[in-house]
Amino acid sequence: MVKQNVLKTLYENLENCVSGEDIASKLNISKEELLDQIESLKEDGYVIESSDGDMYCLRKTPNLLLPYELKRNLETEYMGHEVHYFKKVDSTNEVAKKLAEEGSPEGTLVVAESQSRGRGRRGKKWVSPEGGVWMSMILRPEIPPMNAPQLTLVTGVAVAETLKSECGLDVGIKWPNDILIGDKKVCGILTEVSATVDMVDYVVVGIGIDLNVDVDLFPPELRSGATSLKMELEREIQSVKLVQKFLINFEKTYGDFKEGKFPEILKEWRILSTTIGNYVEVHKRGRTLKGEAVGINKDGVLIVELDDGTLKKVLSGECIHVKK
Repeated sequence: MVKQNVLKTLYENLENCVSGEDIASKLNISKEELLDQIESLKEDGYVIESSDGDMYCLRKTPNLLLPYELKRNLETEYMGHEVHYFKKVDSTNEVAKKLAEEGSPEGTLVVAESQSRGRGRRGKKWVSPEGGVWMSMILRPEIPPMNAPQLTLVTGVAVAETLKSECGLDVGIKWPNDILIGDKKVCGILTEVSATVDMVDYVVVGIGIDLNVDVDLFPPELRSGATSLKMELEREIQSVKLVQKFLINFEKTYGDFKEGKFPEILKEWRILSTTIGNYVEVHKRGRTLKGEAVGINKDGVLIVELDDGTLKKVLSGECIHVKK
């Protein structure tokens, strides 16, 4: 907390340098403790210049999802008000599930600069190097377990709308959980649920966005199907601003979901869908279904018209767009 207060004071004096004596006096700390906190902020990536021996100026903030930066000027009611930050973690979803079990409130966010064991659907490894957005949200909706998969679609709409509005990109959603730019994946969503027979206890929604990552460093088998925002826009993207906008969009869309407005959200999802109208292969439990994706029903279930004309409902699985 002391470090955050030092940082806050530096932000309050961006136009002019502030003396160490004034900071120490305002925060009721010693000059030695102030120096320790200044060094700690520099280690976090803040560029702080000192002059005349005792004057400090904040010159640059790191492009990292640090808790103070995420919460500063965040215009949400509860999303992102509690943030757990890690330089590296096995999986943000695993950390979030543990926090949820311990009672962390709805809206809690777990973020990491990198993951060593990031996961996608069906246990697939999600490559999570530095430069991306790797985060998980804790939600506590009062819904039956059968409705929990709808939250993947809710999140997809919020992510897609954020990327469209903030980056000006023509993005689409591949059922059920991938955000695409053209035919290349830029974001994945993993929803995990803890529930009793008739009610959800909590939902953890993991989101991975290839923000400023170098796709050329991905394993060879993943490069052709992936892209990043930096690659598409040819510039570095500010992670804090993008995530703050996403949290605002998500809180609104999630609020609509809790008010029973999933049909309206589903309409938006259909508009954004790149799957509907495509010939697809859906892999699940050792079986493969092939056919045209003709729609998605009111529950978010994919409807596939098989080659023999049979209509098949697909609740889950890995969907691949096939060029015929």
